[in-house]
Amino acid sequence: MKPIIFKGCGTALATPFDENGINFKVFEEMLENQIENGVDALIVCGTTGESSTMTEKERKDAIKFVVDVVKKRVPVIAGTGSNNTAQAMAMSKYAEEVGADGCLVVTPYYNKTTQGGLIAHYSAVASSTKLPIILYSVASRTGVNILPETCLELSKIPNIVAIKEASGNISQIAKIAELCGDNLHIYSGNDDQVVPIMSLGGLGVISVLSNVAPKYTHDMCQNFFDGKLDEALKMQLRALSLINALFCEVNPIPVKYALKLGGYDFGNPRLPLVELTDKNKVVLENEMKKMRLI
Repeated sequence: MKPIIFKGCGTALATPFDENGINFKVFEEMLENQIENGVDALIVCGTTGESSTMTEKERKDAIKFVVDVVKKRVPVIAGTGSNNTAQAMAMSKYAEEVGADGCLVVTPYYNKTTQGGLIAHYSAVASSTKLPIILYSVASRTGVNILPETCLELSKIPNIVAIKEASGNISQIAKIAELCGDNLHIYSGNDDQVVPIMSLGGLGVISVLSNVAPKYTHDMCQNFFDGKLDEALKMQLRALSLINALFCEVNPIPVKYALKLGGYDFGNPRLPLVELTDKNKVVLENEMKKMRLI
């Protein structure tokens, strides 16, 4: 059985920006609130963190900052993926040097690759660090899907321990669970599929929702693990309207506005992403109120 980095709710952190770059003061407030509300892990520099529009220095600074603030209270997982294998290797090595607890490595995007190329890419990244690695499959963004049979091959690499599955394809996720068993743990990459994926043996979620509802998302997972399946299901279904609102435009456009509603000055998304439309601001605000988050 592969080691478990975390079980439950891991927050895919948004990154607060101001005119000078990263707003570390607001970031620290957010991190403390996340920990106080029981999240089980923190993921920095992922998709929700807008890593694709951050400079290399900003990514490194953000990873080190989160590690230093959290001080091992919960695991910190660094988004170190790239469509440049050498860059992903270098960033993963850096994450290990500054004390991160794991790496989240997205499939190569734009240039893409074959399934054989994925095996070569991830093998190279895994060789660059001793940290446990979570694969990240999100074909809707990258154009590359990690097939179950490829997951099986990658699960043979000792420090590839899990996958963040955001394909939305429950049948594919079930096949990964069948083929890989405890050699590749599964985290939901979609907030609307947390309970279904846990029912297939998943260990929780890497969540956008938990940026604004950390305790709720943690409790939903914990209820499932405690055998309170009906309550977990009720929480999953109750949150669906808010989850849909958080993805009414490209992530993280809505969640950054939701964080503003919650009292955090996270700034606007960086171009090419733009501010949430006025129409969807109303929708999101109404859903936040329904969930008593504002």
